[in-house]
Amino acid sequence: MIDALLEAWGLKALPRTGWGLRGIENAESVAAHSWGIATLVLIFLPEDLDTGRALTYATLHDLAEVRVGDLTPADGVPAAVKHLRERDAMIELCAALPRGAHLLSTWDAYEAQSDPEARFVRQLDRLDMALQALLYERNTGVDTGEFLDSAESVMQHPALVDAMAAIREARSENAQQ
Repeated sequence: MIDALLEAWGLKALPRTGWGLRGIENAESVAAHSWGIATLVLIFLPEDLDTGRALTYATLHDLAEVRVGDLTPADGVPAAVKHLRERDAMIELCAALPRGAHLLSTWDAYEAQSDPEARFVRQLDRLDMALQALLYERNTGVDTGEFLDSAESVMQHPALVDAMAAIREARSENAQQ
């Protein structure tokens, strides 16, 4: 169990790949990204959705990356192969953990987008990316428009559509300065 926990803690040091590919030095870690999503759950989750389930999704959704890495489209790994690698990693990690079967089942539910919480957290995953993109663009001048476009393409909930519009407006104001 301790080895599995220590391995999971590796997410704290695993940098998000996409930012590094764009020349961002000292990019956020996968764990920092998960924290961002969890915070967005607390801010934006509609009251009719289950907070505990959404926070669990936010925390677990990228756990497999501690073994398979933070794969991006640039890696050329087909989605089905990526999913199989991640599921195998989750099976192995969860086998050594208390409540491991529950964690794996919950991760599977998120991956399948099987409930409203999973679908909302998926949108928050992208909103977190958009906020981070705006922050990096402000701090480094690196054009992060492609990240905003990607995030915007999955937004469906009205509050999150509004948040994306506010991010776009903030970016536009930065460009005018």
